[in-house]
Amino acid sequence: MNGPGRSSIARIPREEHFTSRLRSPAVSARIGVWLGICFLVAFVTGLVSHVTQSPSPWFPLPTRPSWGYRVTQGLHVVSGTAAIPLLLVKLWSVFPKLFARLPQGRRNQALVAVERGTIAVLVAASVFQVASGLANSAQWYPWDFRFRATHFALGWVAVGALLVHVAVKLPVIRQALTHGVDDPALDRASATGSSGLTRRGLLHSTWVAAGAAVVLSAGSTVPLLRRVSVFGVRSGEGPAGIPINKSAAAAGVVAAALSPAYRLVVRFGGRTVELTRKDLEALPQTSADLPIACVEGWSASGTWTGVRVSDLLALVDAVDQDVQVVSLQQDGAFRQATLPAHFARDPLTLLALRLNGAELAIDHGYPARLIAPNRPGVLQTKWVARLEVTP
Repeated sequence: MNGPGRSSIARIPREEHFTSRLRSPAVSARIGVWLGICFLVAFVTGLVSHVTQSPSPWFPLPTRPSWGYRVTQGLHVVSGTAAIPLLLVKLWSVFPKLFARLPQGRRNQALVAVERGTIAVLVAASVFQVASGLANSAQWYPWDFRFRATHFALGWVAVGALLVHVAVKLPVIRQALTHGVDDPALDRASATGSSGLTRRGLLHSTWVAAGAAVVLSAGSTVPLLRRVSVFGVRSGEGPAGIPINKSAAAAGVVAAALSPAYRLVVRFGGRTVELTRKDLEALPQTSADLPIACVEGWSASGTWTGVRVSDLLALVDAVDQDVQVVSLQQDGAFRQATLPAHFARDPLTLLALRLNGAELAIDHGYPARLIAPNRPGVLQTKWVARLEVTP
């Protein structure tokens, strides 16, 4: 039978059609080690970011070091970026296994089914995590689902699939890593083709690509690299040398922020204090050098000057309690944020009025904004209207 159906089937490749010696367990195992490290770093730092944005009583995030979130979130984005070339080469190296015939015996077939199932889940979750993470860094959201919740859930899926996959392939991984990279012991029978690139050359090229991905994107977190980080999502430019994510115009707060009628309301139980901008300036001022770091991976440091939040809460006799920080912004996921009690009493937690010696720019939160140590930028509420303590 020479019909179109048979012709189509004949074109499906088989494992033996892939002859390159570069597609070897010796290569994929070594790349897999570094890919696994990148995934685990991204996973752990992602957990830190998630807990930071959703405070839990069982894990009170410390306020020190003040630059902690800057480092962990920078590592999160950098490790995810480094994983891209590693993931691509890893998938290329194991691609022939997709077309391998099933072995004899139910036990062997069950192991292969588990292996291929975990690979399918791992690849799908990995591609989603990398692609959605890059889109988030660029603040591009071409989807309807909630990014943070979905990214967090798929992170568990990816790591779970990775652990199962490693457990299934551990004997092969161990043998590949304990033998030389050119050892043919684990090679497929058809892997006899040679090219101008050696296995060591492929590995070195992969390390260089991963390193280049880091250098070209890490400038968002590391100021020294900003001139060469062409893929960095923030250049460091902005009012007072600090970038912005959302302008006052985009938030719809320009009129309210500039209005002479503006009052900061501090409320606890039956006690309420209202303060104008001039009233805030008349209170004791504190300056602190603090970074502002955002979930997209960028960060920058500045000298913030303003009133300690603990001093403002003392005006209504509120001590050691969580505070709701409410913005003039009328909508948006972060128009209101919870400031845990240990952050509220920290002497570096300020209601900032000035930045780097100049009056706070409206796009940085004029007339007043929250700035606290070791806290993500989305929770450093701008255009603060109220500090409310619920008894």
